[in-house]
Amino acid sequence: MSAAQPLEPLVRYAVDRGVATLTLDSPANRNALSSRLVAELEQGLLDAGKDPAVRAIVLTHTGGTFCAGADLSEATGGDPTANPRRLVTAMRSVVESPKPVVALVDGHVRAGGLGLLGACDIVLAGPKSTFAFTEVRLGLAPAVISLPLLPRLDSRGASRWYLTGSVFDSAEAQRIGLITEACAAPAEALTEILDAFRKASPQGLAETKRLVTVEVLRSFERDGESMVAQSALLFGSEEAREGMLSFLERRPPAWAAE
Repeated sequence: MSAAQPLEPLVRYAVDRGVATLTLDSPANRNALSSRLVAELEQGLLDAGKDPAVRAIVLTHTGGTFCAGADLSEATGGDPTANPRRLVTAMRSVVESPKPVVALVDGHVRAGGLGLLGACDIVLAGPKSTFAFTEVRLGLAPAVISLPLLPRLDSRGASRWYLTGSVFDSAEAQRIGLITEACAAPAEALTEILDAFRKASPQGLAETKRLVTVEVLRSFERDGESMVAQSALLFGSEEAREGMLSFLERRPPAWAAE
C-alpha cells in the first residue's frame, strides 16, 4: 500500500533577501478562509516572526481573488464561535508580528479578506483590485473584521461601504484608509518599500510597529470577545442561513426586494 500523498500547501512560504512571502494559494475557493488555510497562514507568520534573517513579511495571492472571506462550507456546523475566533486570532497574529507585514493585492477582496488587509501595516493594491463588505447581503455584519478596520477607516467611508455591500475600487479604498496606496504598478511600489525595510534595524522596525498598532490592538483587547459573540449569533440566525444558502445556490435571498 502506498503512503498517502501530502496535501499541497494552501499558503506558500518563501524567503528571499530578508523578506518572507506568504502566498495564499487556494484558487479553487478563491482563497476563502478555511480552517486549514488560516492555520497555515498563522504558522507562516510565526516562522517569519522567529527568523532573525527576515526583516519584513509580504502577504499576497495567486489567482484573481486575494481572499473571498469566510469559507461558507465550514460555517454551518460545530461550535459557532470557532470560525470567527479563528479569524480574530489570524488577524491579531498579523498585527502582533514583530516584522512589518505588507499586503500586495491585485484582485478581488471580500468580507473577511478585508480584515486581513486591515491587520497589515501597509497595503498596496493594483488596478485589478476591487473591494466589498458583502456581509450585509448575507444577513451578517462585518463584526470581527471591524477590530483592525474601524481604527483605520474614515467613519463616513465605513458607513457608506459597510451598509451597502457595494463594490468599490482601489482609489476609493485608499481614500477611506482601507489600503495604503492604489498602484498602477504594485510590484514596483513593493520593491521601494522593501528596500526601505532592508535599511532599517530589526529593533527599530519592531518598536515602531508597536507605536502605530496601539489603537488596533486596543480594539482587539476591548471588543474581541463581543465581536466573536456577535458574529456567532448572526451566523446561527435564520436570515444568515438563507443568505449563505442563496449565495451557494446563486439565487437572490428571500428578503431581496425588487
